[in-house]
Amino acid sequence: MTFYMPVRIFEEKECVKNHAREIGAFGKRALIVTGKSSAFSNGSFDDVADALKQEGAEYKVFSEVEENPSTDTVLNAGKRFSDENIDFVIGIGGGSPMDAAKAIALVLKHPEADLEYLYDASKASDALPVICIPTTCGTGSEVTGVSVLTRHDKKTKLSMVHKVFPALALIDGKYLKSASKTLIVNSAVDALSHIYESILNAKATDYVWMAAEAGMKAWAQVRDVLAGKREAGEEDFALLMRASAFAGMSIAQSGTSLPHALSYFLTYDLGLPHGRAVGYFLPGFLSAAPGEERNKLLKLSGFSDLSEFTAFLKKVFGEMNIPENELERAFETIKNNQAKMKSASFPVDDEVLKGVVFNQW
Repeated sequence: MTFYMPVRIFEEKECVKNHAREIGAFGKRALIVTGKSSAFSNGSFDDVADALKQEGAEYKVFSEVEENPSTDTVLNAGKRFSDENIDFVIGIGGGSPMDAAKAIALVLKHPEADLEYLYDASKASDALPVICIPTTCGTGSEVTGVSVLTRHDKKTKLSMVHKVFPALALIDGKYLKSASKTLIVNSAVDALSHIYESILNAKATDYVWMAAEAGMKAWAQVRDVLAGKREAGEEDFALLMRASAFAGMSIAQSGTSLPHALSYFLTYDLGLPHGRAVGYFLPGFLSAAPGEERNKLLKLSGFSDLSEFTAFLKKVFGEMNIPENELERAFETIKNNQAKMKSASFPVDDEVLKGVVFNQW
């Protein structure tokens, strides 16, 4: 068994301010990668800019990362800043900016990189150092080497084959305070899916269980917040971030499985938020899993059984009526992907996959 987690993590109040010196240690010229608005409204951008200024570092800003960033965006950013002598990259935001930051750091290190390079495992994978500052509570990208990018040529999302782990992750729950309830719910369900998929996984180990169990215990404490039974407090925001980070550690070891693979089609074709798309397939996935493992996971995350979990998803998401042709596309594609069919910890054939996809949500 192995457990590889090269990311230096700090989680605390005023985390960025407290660790300005660690940020400045990566060089004197940073590229900040983020989206169009949230980092500028939740205070995270200002915190990073102040920290860089304090350490005498200059910075450039790329704030054009879209939801589910494309390979085009990454390559364009690499081209735009290739002559700026960037020392390190800072990703601020949810999974989209953080994933984009990793890929951009790779492209800046290898200016010759093109689309094929991103998906060619024979190419060098070294990148500029990356710092990640999460402002949502779902992807756990701050502790994984994965960069999921939209491939318009294939009309889906695919992980870049190169693993780029951040050198530093700075986690502060305060950035969730201005996030919408919808965003928090979508993100939190994504985090829980990471945990379930990492455990019900052919590559799961005791070390994966270690991180996953810590994540589920944190997640269970905020279930009532997600269900709308009480308002979130400072500690709840910290727990949401912590659960996401532990979930990220879990998938960094074993990876995701069927729900994530299936979800990308709904996100690309229907524009369904990632957390909702993944959540749609979770009841069917859990239903196909061995009962003892399924029940252990559900109880650790605060649910008595699968029916209670499904009821929770319906409460927070509402009914989701997915067009039959979209489910058929997802089914047909994944059934021909042997790697994904074998990713679960239990046998998956066409009939089992049908149960996951057509779960009568």
